[in-house]
Amino acid sequence: MKKMRALSIRQPYAEQILSGEKKIEYRSRSTKIRERVYIYASKTPGDFEEFKKMKLNPSILPTGLLVGTVEITDCTGQDGSYQWYLAKPERMHRAIKPKNRPQPVWFYPF
Repeated sequence: MKKMRALSIRQPYAEQILSGEKKIEYRSRSTKIRERVYIYASKTPGDFEEFKKMKLNPSILPTGLLVGTVEITDCTGQDGSYQWYLAKPERMHRAIKPKNRPQPVWFYPF
C-alpha cells in the first residue's frame, strides 16, 4: 500500500479547502504530484483578515492535526507563482495527530 503524503496548510485556508470554497492553492514551487493527499492544519495561523471574512474565531479551528484529504489534479504557473488545483475535498470524521513531525510543505504523517 502506498504511503499518503500530507500537505501543510494554515488555518483558515485548510477549512476553506475542506468546505470546497478554496480550489486553488498558491505556492512558490511547482508540483508533479497528482493524487489524494492529507490536509494538515498547521499550528501557525494564516491571515486574521480571512478569519474575519469567514466570521470564525481562530481558536475554534483545529491546528496541529490532519483534518481531511484532497486530490491535487493539476499545477500551472511559472517562476515562483504556481497554482495547485484541488478537487474532491473530504473532511475526516475525527482529526488525527500525525506520528511523524510535520514539515512546511510535504511530509509523511505515519
